[in-house]
Amino acid sequence: MSWAVGLSVVWALGASALAGVLWGRMRRLLRWTASGLGETEAPVLPGTAGEIGWRVDRAVRAAQGRCAEQAGRLESFLSAIDASPNGILLLDAQDQLQWINRTAAAHFGLDMQRDRAQRVTHLVRAPAFVGYLQSGRFDDGVVFPSPRGDATLSVTAWPYGDAMRLVLSEDITARERSDHMRRDFVANVSHEIRSPLTVLAGFIETLADLPLTGSERQRVLLLMRQQTDRMRNLVTDLLALAQIEGAPRPLSDTWTDVGELLAQLDISARATDRDQHHLVLQMGDPAQIGGTESELFSAFWNLVSNALRYTPAGGSVTAQWSVRPDGAGEFRVTDTGPGIAREHIPRLTERFYRVDSSRSRETGGTGLGLAIVKHVVQRHGGELLIDSVPDKGSVFRVLLPAFRVRARLR
Repeated sequence: MSWAVGLSVVWALGASALAGVLWGRMRRLLRWTASGLGETEAPVLPGTAGEIGWRVDRAVRAAQGRCAEQAGRLESFLSAIDASPNGILLLDAQDQLQWINRTAAAHFGLDMQRDRAQRVTHLVRAPAFVGYLQSGRFDDGVVFPSPRGDATLSVTAWPYGDAMRLVLSEDITARERSDHMRRDFVANVSHEIRSPLTVLAGFIETLADLPLTGSERQRVLLLMRQQTDRMRNLVTDLLALAQIEGAPRPLSDTWTDVGELLAQLDISARATDRDQHHLVLQMGDPAQIGGTESELFSAFWNLVSNALRYTPAGGSVTAQWSVRPDGAGEFRVTDTGPGIAREHIPRLTERFYRVDSSRSRETGGTGLGLAIVKHVVQRHGGELLIDSVPDKGSVFRVLLPAFRVRARLR
């Protein structure tokens, strides 16, 4: 009996000792979990406790890896939409800002950090925008001036999630300006064509209904021919401008001899002028220009013909070519015409812009010549410069970059 009691005591003591060891190991595991899973490695323990710690540590680190991967993807996604050319705002059910990208911040004049959790209609007070959000009808967008007043915004809202809204904004200032220019262009073309057509219709009725003398008939036919030439010149310039705008940028490996270009200008100018002006074409440095010959001739000819058209008979028109010290090419046209007031110079290259509309039509101008020159020069990487003094004359200069100019041996 005493032997059995002693054995029981031994077993009890052993079990207590084992429980104490296991409890010690579990306490180490508990302290490790309390210190922050994943921040330190699991303690190295023998037996089941060690296996539990290793498995928990591996599971925690795997979960951390997945979270980091998801966070990286989210950061990449937010960076992508932050770089979007369109503005993006995320609003909650109370129209409070949850997130905003840089473009939207610029469009609406908002601060990406300070204005979060603020009601957007308290920050952007444009009546059109506020009414659009409050209407809840988002089938169509809304257009209104930006809060800074320097742009026109197109805004569209899209419901998503639990009464949340995605708001997209786009700066359509350039598009609006382009549409306005296109409308003006169509209106101007219609007016320019309608005027000579009206005159022609009147002359046709005159020829049909009235008995005219031979001299009267010849005068009417001359005026009809002038109006026909005016329409033909307009259509020619319109086609030239459309072709220039739609063509690819000219290469610089096709070379045009400046001497031959000036020779063609001289023939055309003298045939048109018929010795009404003192006309001089000067070739400075022999050179070649890299670009489209037909476009270059068109630009140079428009400058020369404009000078001849607006300079009174007996005046002087001089066209000069030279190569500047930096290697750039310069084509200069100088006239002794009436000159141009300073306020008109910035707008001279606009389509159909005329300083004196009646005088332009009398001389046969279409209002497109300098627009053609500007487009040709810009396509060749150059610049058009205009200097003029009223009652003294004007100087038009085309500067072409050095990479488009190369010397030619005499």
